[in-house]
Amino acid sequence: MEKRHRIFIAINLPEEIKKELFSYSEKWPELPAKWTDKDNLHITLEFLGALTDEETGEVCVIVKDVAKRHSSFSLSLNQILYGPPKKIPPKMVWAEGEKSKELSLLKEDLENSLTEKVRFVPENRTFAPHITLARISTWEWKGIEPDERPEINEKFELPFTVESIEVMESELKRGGPVYTVLESHNLK
Repeated sequence: MEKRHRIFIAINLPEEIKKELFSYSEKWPELPAKWTDKDNLHITLEFLGALTDEETGEVCVIVKDVAKRHSSFSLSLNQILYGPPKKIPPKMVWAEGEKSKELSLLKEDLENSLTEKVRFVPENRTFAPHITLARISTWEWKGIEPDERPEINEKFELPFTVESIEVMESELKRGGPVYTVLESHNLK
């Protein structure tokens, strides 16, 4: 049986943005959550799931072509909150970014190009750029009295320039997922 790889397409963050976001892991020490390693912080554009080597190669070619059609653009992260919105109990703490026309066009182009060649089902919901900062332990969360649960709603302005998109592999290990950049493609 051919080995499969857990593949996703992401925007990796500049080091200073990762440091800033990771610093919030110290702000809520009482939160029953596993915080994401600083080096794993990213925005997922598409999660493609378990792909063969051949399919992964096709994805790399598609992402390279899509990247050539889009210019780099600015994106701003603007708040940290529980996610997904309106989910009770919350599953994560995430940093959310403002929606942008450039990001929407890039994601739409990726989806359209990928569905022509690779078997995957695009998420059927409005895309809001977000970065998973922590995964909450639901069982422990339910054990905290509602009025003792930390309120998380930080507003800030963290702008950065998106200059590339990456084809990434996720390997699930005992200590948590390990992400590897398979290919990085600069936007024009």
